[in-house]
Amino acid sequence: MCGGRWVTTVPTATAEPVAHFDFITHAPDSDAWWNTVKNGIKQADADFNVTTDYRNPPNGDIVDMVRLVDQAAARNYDGVVTTIADFDLLKGSVSRLKSKNIPFITANTGTEKQSAELGALLHVGQPEYLAGKEAGLRAKADGIKTFVCVNHYATNPLSFERCRGFAEAIGADTKASVLDAGTDPTDIEAKVSAFLRTHPNTQAVLTLGPTSADPTIRAVTKMGLAGKIWFATFDIDADVAKAIKDGTIKFCTDQQPYLQGYIPVAMLAIMHKNRNTDVVQARSELEKDPKFAKRLQDYGLKPVYEARNISSGPGFITPQNIGQVSALAGQYR
Repeated sequence: MCGGRWVTTVPTATAEPVAHFDFITHAPDSDAWWNTVKNGIKQADADFNVTTDYRNPPNGDIVDMVRLVDQAAARNYDGVVTTIADFDLLKGSVSRLKSKNIPFITANTGTEKQSAELGALLHVGQPEYLAGKEAGLRAKADGIKTFVCVNHYATNPLSFERCRGFAEAIGADTKASVLDAGTDPTDIEAKVSAFLRTHPNTQAVLTLGPTSADPTIRAVTKMGLAGKIWFATFDIDADVAKAIKDGTIKFCTDQQPYLQGYIPVAMLAIMHKNRNTDVVQARSELEKDPKFAKRLQDYGLKPVYEARNISSGPGFITPQNIGQVSALAGQYR
């Protein structure tokens, strides 16, 4: 045994799940983007014969999320996946997982450095600052010098890394460029419209996901700015896909959320089967797994395998590849 808490389980003729995991996120119920993550979890459960609970704070309250991690430790799951919505708040709860030798992986938000400091086995996600910077470099190439970052989840400190990366790439002031939009679609549309009216020299709009992108599409369309103001977003849904096709949005930065659901569950399942926490061994098995390979092929996904972690992005969805992706948007992309 290599530092993990495993219970030897022999599969029965009824194919009962061989392990029970918990997947905890900071996302409110209203954020439909997480449906793709859930689909990844569901298919990993099927492929590896495990069961995973998906739990989140209904209103996106980070304190409530931390309580869910506390509960996971108390319930003695075979493994846990958690986002790092707030590193400082999460430290205490994660220590309870470690004290019980419950293996855990971090996913989605958070940095690889934070993941390692928390004691996670690995991190599966998109480096947020890098993703923002890569998007910003594309904007810089188009001559963009001013922008507004429409942040619908400012309660998550790491969301600002996307804005900061973009701002530093084009030489803009991050603080002056961020709009705390909240999550209500009507409010977001109104706030974006008001900002653009009072800041007429704004050259570009960056939204941090469909929750803010969809109302912003409506705002720029009603203002007659669709196709005129430089507009990019993170993450895709049906409305974003349509906006890329019609020229309203330049591109979407894609973090391949399906992989953020599938890979952590698959890695925990493989390590549970092997009764160790050897990440290198588990990753090697995952890369060779035929069911996983078929998922990647079917959905056009490409994880990046690093020394310790697995990156799900950033990739870019543009008018050139939107046709391949749009049919899967909101489900597997």
